[in-house]
Amino acid sequence: MGTQPSDIPNGKITDNSTDPGGDIMGEMSDRERNLYDEGMKKFSRLGWKRLTVVLIVEAIALGTLSIPSSFATLGMVAGIICTVGIGLVAIYTSYVIGQVKLAYPEITNYADAGRLMGGRVGYEIVSVMLGLQLTFLTASHCLTGTIALQVVTQTVPPSFTEMAILGYIDFGSIIIAIGITIIAAGIENNNAATAVQSAAWSAWPPEGTSFTDAFIAVSNIIFAYSFAICQFSFMDEMHTPKDYVKSIWALGITEILIYTVSSALIYSFIGAEVKGPAMLSINETVSRIAFGVALPVIFISGSINTVVAGRLLHGRIFKNSTIRFINSAAGWATWLGIITVITIIAFVIAEVIPFFEDLLSLISALFISGFTFYIPALMWLILIRKGSWTSPRNLALGALNLAVLVIGLVILAGGTYASIQDILDNYKKGTVGSAFSCGKQY
Repeated sequence: MGTQPSDIPNGKITDNSTDPGGDIMGEMSDRERNLYDEGMKKFSRLGWKRLTVVLIVEAIALGTLSIPSSFATLGMVAGIICTVGIGLVAIYTSYVIGQVKLAYPEITNYADAGRLMGGRVGYEIVSVMLGLQLTFLTASHCLTGTIALQVVTQTVPPSFTEMAILGYIDFGSIIIAIGITIIAAGIENNNAATAVQSAAWSAWPPEGTSFTDAFIAVSNIIFAYSFAICQFSFMDEMHTPKDYVKSIWALGITEILIYTVSSALIYSFIGAEVKGPAMLSINETVSRIAFGVALPVIFISGSINTVVAGRLLHGRIFKNSTIRFINSAAGWATWLGIITVITIIAFVIAEVIPFFEDLLSLISALFISGFTFYIPALMWLILIRKGSWTSPRNLALGALNLAVLVIGLVILAGGTYASIQDILDNYKKGTVGSAFSCGKQY
């Protein structure tokens, strides 16, 4: 887990990276030594295949359900271009993040990278952003499924290797749910008696599409490519970190194909009336079945973000104690307490912003704009650029990262404005229930 703790007198750990296996180890009690050894083994078992699964669990979830409605706003052509283009940029920025992790193995999460770039101030700013982002992501899952909080907290083991096992269920769940939605939409589309398609699909944005509508649509696509935020934490458990490139390409290609094909099909079958989540656009009975099949996505993908947020807080609070390994009674008690608090806060956020698309858009604008776009661009400029600026390679990469930086800042400003404006408009129109009500939440 980054810089390895090697001094644990009286249950306390201090960093001693220059001598991780030195004579100080002899100062541990047998119990402390066992906790340390078990903790280090538990958090260093992740291979690239399981990393791919964990990334898929984190990434291919609610975003899949929101993109079809983005196609209805942007039109088929712009929808496909944005989905493929943003996906390729996300693959590149994730590659940059991986290179930073390889160059600075002591980084255990995004906040540590903030420290390298901006000292203590950078660390605290990114820590706050990271904690809020992960909590908001959990909120989006709470909003999608109004489910007992304890069910969620009971599915969050602290190791991503264990989460990878649940990932197979998660991925199968979302694929089946998407399949049900596509098939149902296709059948209804071919049924002359149905009114599901009140307007045909269009290659271009509908007339009268506002800046707010367009930016929320783009932000929802961006939300679907938010996997970079957890990459440092995931790579920190890898036994061979350089293999991350295989995972990034496997995930990126999988995402682009699933998002583009499923969204294009659903939009072409349903037309301009497609909703977010897309499963709300089909027959009510089939919609219930699809949501039921998708419940593991709501549980497991939401839990991944809760785990990363919990690891950030738990590791910071108990940085100098064996409690951080979560393999003792005190470790598990504090871990479950932190997870419960995070989930409750997420639930409150979901109730305050009871609009599916606006919540995803706000998350994208405030946080994903940084973690997936402008911060990786700054990482390249500050941390891993090598050689002269005038070299052809650096000129090309410099231009690319400058473009990514600008994209991120535009998303931050424009997306935040659009999301807040749409939230205010929805409250004024009364199109959804009020906060902490049982009204419609989409």
